[in-house]
Amino acid sequence: MPSPPRRLLLLRHGQSTWNAEGRWQGHADAPLSDLGEAQALDAARRVEAFGFSRVVSSDLQRARRTAEVLAAAAGLAVEVDTDLREIDVGDWTGFTRAEIEAKWPGELAAWSEGRRESTVGGETRTHLTDRARAALVRAAAVAGAGDRVLLVAHGALIRHLDRALGLQPQGIPNLGGRWYECDADGSLAPAELVSLIESPTL
Repeated sequence: MPSPPRRLLLLRHGQSTWNAEGRWQGHADAPLSDLGEAQALDAARRVEAFGFSRVVSSDLQRARRTAEVLAAAAGLAVEVDTDLREIDVGDWTGFTRAEIEAKWPGELAAWSEGRRESTVGGETRTHLTDRARAALVRAAAVAGAGDRVLLVAHGALIRHLDRALGLQPQGIPNLGGRWYECDADGSLAPAELVSLIESPTL
């Protein structure tokens, strides 16, 4: 009989200061806003019920700080995996949508509609999803059968991984994410969406 799959919750961090300003972040390392801190603390009240065995985070501080708050509530330490970083948005880093459209007319629509493989000067979707998959499979490989692992990452990473796995990409709110199941041979299957702020799904 096959062993139970590992359950991985890939979660977006709390609101950052640049989220609040509508600025594209990518690899830029903006901290959590006051609201983001409050969101993480609110979510921490629900974490213990999930029975996570590990917490793994992107190295960017908006994700790492979120992970630290959640891990403390679960009595766990935070492990860091740089492959959980947000997509590098290149020349668009720090700009708002309106500023990007003004500086690079039409390129934002081309990116959003999938007609560009990367933002101007940025990382390709394929590179992002390859490293995201690798991070999830690594996390599952050291987990026991039936274990649950929390991975704190970024909205675009989750959205583009969804697309790569054949799902219709959706906006991922702060402290929202998706469950994935990973079996012993490393096969990754997306499961349900969840929010740790509104109504968590166990």
